[in-house]
Amino acid sequence: MSNYTGRVHDGHANNGAAVAGKAHRVAAAAQPPVAAGAKSATTRRASSNQAAQQVKLVELDNAHCSLSSPTAMPLAAGFLWNPRMMIHMTARGYATAQFMQPEPSKYAHAQILEAKHFMLPEQRTYAHHPGRFFFVKDRDTGSIFSAPYEPTRAPLDSFSFDVSPSLIRWDIKAQGVRVDLRLTLPVDDACELWEARITNLSTAKKRLGFYPAFPLGLLSWMNQSATYDRELNAVVADSITAYQKTKDYFKNKDLKDKVFLLSEQHPESYETRQSAFEGEGGLHNPDAITSEIMSGGDASYENPIASLQFDHELNAGETTTHRFLFGPAFDKAEIKQLKDKYLSASGFDKAQRNFEHYITSGRGAVRMASPDAHFDAFVNTWLPRQVYYHGDTNRLSTDPQTRNFLQDAIGTVFVAPETSRKTLLKALTQQHANGALPDGITLYDGAELKYINTVPHVDHSLWLALFLDAYLNETGDYSVLDELVEAKEDGKQLSVRDRADKAMRYLITAVDERGLHYILEGDWNDPMNMVGWKGKGVSAWMTLATAYALKLWATLCEDDGRDGSEFSVAADAMNKAVNTHVWDGDWFGRGITDDGVVFGVKVDDEGKIYLNPQSFAILGGGADKEQTERIVRAVEQHLEGPFGVEMLAPSYTHMRDDVGRLTQKYPGVAENGSVYNHAAAFYIYALFGAGYADKAHSLLRRMLPGPDVSDYLARGQLPIFVPNYYRGAHKTHPKAAGHSSHLFNTGTAAWMYRSVVEGLLGLRGCRAGLRVAPNLPSQWPSVRVTRQFRGATFEVHVTRGAEPKLVCEGKVLSDSVITDIQAGKTYRVEVVLPNAQ
Repeated sequence: MSNYTGRVHDGHANNGAAVAGKAHRVAAAAQPPVAAGAKSATTRRASSNQAAQQVKLVELDNAHCSLSSPTAMPLAAGFLWNPRMMIHMTARGYATAQFMQPEPSKYAHAQILEAKHFMLPEQRTYAHHPGRFFFVKDRDTGSIFSAPYEPTRAPLDSFSFDVSPSLIRWDIKAQGVRVDLRLTLPVDDACELWEARITNLSTAKKRLGFYPAFPLGLLSWMNQSATYDRELNAVVADSITAYQKTKDYFKNKDLKDKVFLLSEQHPESYETRQSAFEGEGGLHNPDAITSEIMSGGDASYENPIASLQFDHELNAGETTTHRFLFGPAFDKAEIKQLKDKYLSASGFDKAQRNFEHYITSGRGAVRMASPDAHFDAFVNTWLPRQVYYHGDTNRLSTDPQTRNFLQDAIGTVFVAPETSRKTLLKALTQQHANGALPDGITLYDGAELKYINTVPHVDHSLWLALFLDAYLNETGDYSVLDELVEAKEDGKQLSVRDRADKAMRYLITAVDERGLHYILEGDWNDPMNMVGWKGKGVSAWMTLATAYALKLWATLCEDDGRDGSEFSVAADAMNKAVNTHVWDGDWFGRGITDDGVVFGVKVDDEGKIYLNPQSFAILGGGADKEQTERIVRAVEQHLEGPFGVEMLAPSYTHMRDDVGRLTQKYPGVAENGSVYNHAAAFYIYALFGAGYADKAHSLLRRMLPGPDVSDYLARGQLPIFVPNYYRGAHKTHPKAAGHSSHLFNTGTAAWMYRSVVEGLLGLRGCRAGLRVAPNLPSQWPSVRVTRQFRGATFEVHVTRGAEPKLVCEGKVLSDSVITDIQAGKTYRVEVVLPNAQ
């Protein structure tokens, strides 16, 4: 129980609340950053366009990205992570956070029992969405505002939301007060480090109240409570994870069921009851804030909130600094340990420096300077950061889908190759005796395959060859093929080389009498679950992708001194089968259903053309030169749009029960015709390889928001990550087209980065060394690139001229490959490309 008694608030709003309410109503007509959230999207975007003429809406460079309005892009957000947790933080103050114990868990919840999920596509926020709120009250006038913006939505004089790789910061001015908020994470613990600096900007003394308020939501329907612990100087909420099965008691008893908000300064009072905190004023004008002092209430089997009250008298120009820790814990001893470790100026400073070092260790393989500075910043900092996140955290899952596990590792090859090597060896421990890789990879003993990983998909094994192609060409680490891996299923030890052979041979046999690959309940396209659920349906994409995998493995076998013809011959047979049965004259169909119906072809009214078969036909040699030209024209006509290349068209508007649940998704959303960036990246990578540099670059550039204000407003996302999709169906649903899913867990990051490094910049490894063959768009006269490769640094300058050439260290090379690379050495490379036509 608390040692504070406090005064019980009588529930009546004071005059200050009325002042705040009037100010809020006036804000409805204001321009960003003070525009009220109640505006329509159309009005808000128009206002934002006008404001952008005075203040730049978004700024991006190698070090940070900033947003100057809390209303123009309501879902705009940044994210931070460490190996134990992740937090997705919107500019307005809403948060979605998750930590591992070892399964993913939350420590701030909705106010009602929520479905078990992490983030949903285009996830909207709402008034009681979990958030990190900081209220400020003028104790003389009673006026109130909140930082970052929610939940009062009071007018602000200025607003800045700034995301850097290791820090999220807000700089807010309102009512003569400046609030400087900073959020970072430690490297080794699941907790948030918050710093708040409050400055009196006026010329007179101010009497201010400062109130951090972190709603905790429904922690448990079995047992939940909260109080203020004076010894810790913290609000501590306690709960028992709900369960019904006896065996779950033993699984749950070591869970971190406490949540704490630790403060460096001692508060005047506190409130831990959400209902009492809000009172009659609601979350936007809470009784606990409008009262002179919080009541010091303890939550007893009711939804808790961690809220504290601090009173300050600040002279003109004076600043006071608060530091808080927020997160989950097992017991009081752990909370105290975290307090002693971090909760001080020196503790925060050390944690921030360590975290910055941790994040920058995944800086990537290239830094570029091109005519497009916006694109450069994304490639130099933000894209490799997203790639690093995937490889470092496995998307905060304990059973990542095998396809995701291996594709994320393809990107990580360029950022942290030692992590990719571990990923490979981990995946192969779970290979089945028949050579197939499972639907998911369990990351610890006792982990179970869940959700989508319980549905049989056929594509997981082929990603092994694509990973090995990327890893071996980047690192030259052919010794990994000799590594012995013991399979959990049968206890047998086989080399990586032998396990890859087994996986490829499994793929060769999983075909029907026509030589087309079975699809079962899905391939890479998860919700295509009814094409082959009866056991007969086949996937043209899967067949073409398998052919590509087999060709890659055949080449790697040759590089390894072995005969790879077994695999190249099988690849040719698969490509021939697809051409015989699924080529539709201008593009490849998507597959053949259990009932023998070819789909993804011209006779279809919906789902007439799918992107993925076209991409992999180009990649794996299923399409010849003439077919490739036809495919590119067809994709341009049917699938390209202002926000990228769509996954299929036209989008389905009703269930097609011989295709599956993807047809039930809303038109233009996710797999049903969105600009599904993962699929788009496959196509872009294929285009670079086929010599379509201008087309590939154009589509690549459309994957990145901005820099035009209209583009930012249409997508609603900051250019600091690539999402898994933007809304598609731009011809039939133009008003919603371009909306970002805001989901940064996506295999897009790996393939987009690879498309830049190996495709656009043309700096691709091979066994002999570094192959240099840039594919610049015709409008780029030059580019400078610093490429890290096998421990060496390559300073590359690409220009155009009448006589193409490649010069390394002053010597003109007759081949495009730089060989005999020495780790630690810096190479200066000059590339002259033909003048653009």
